[in-house]
Amino acid sequence: MSKKEHRATEAEESMKQPETQQCVEEQDTPKEAEERQEESEEDKLQEMGEKLATLNDKYLRLYSEYENYRKRTNMEKADLLLNGSREMMKAILPVVDDFERALAVTGDDEGVRLIYNKLMKILEQKGLKAMDVKGEKFDESMHEAVTQIPAPAPEQKGLVIDVVEKGYYLNDKVLRYAKVVVAC
Repeated sequence: MSKKEHRATEAEESMKQPETQQCVEEQDTPKEAEERQEESEEDKLQEMGEKLATLNDKYLRLYSEYENYRKRTNMEKADLLLNGSREMMKAILPVVDDFERALAVTGDDEGVRLIYNKLMKILEQKGLKAMDVKGEKFDESMHEAVTQIPAPAPEQKGLVIDVVEKGYYLNDKVLRYAKVVVAC
């Protein structure tokens, strides 16, 4: 062997020695390997627990959102069923007013009274109810003051003296405010 070849062989061997030393240093004792494996399993278990908690939280939130949506749509449906005819009832109220004026002028015309009573019975079945406000204390949430007149007696101050246009409720909600004259 020449000097060059000898040096190359020595260099290769010296390079191999640190690698074998590293491998020996990297090898753990069985106890250390077991501890490392236990730590790895504990980490995996903890990670799985966190994933489970996250998924459970997502599930609960989704379930809550769905329940809220279901309740809200049920309430909207019920409200629509109760008050869906609101616009139709508002459109019919002028006809009811005309019937009442016709009855006041004609007196007791049986034909007009019969038609009026049938119409009112049907409307009452659908939730329409007339306000009876004459003599009550003025309430701006139900009445619309058209005018004020001096009170005939001091105890009538602030009371409704006359009704210009009847007010109506639809399922206990104000459909049309009563137009009234108030004593001041």
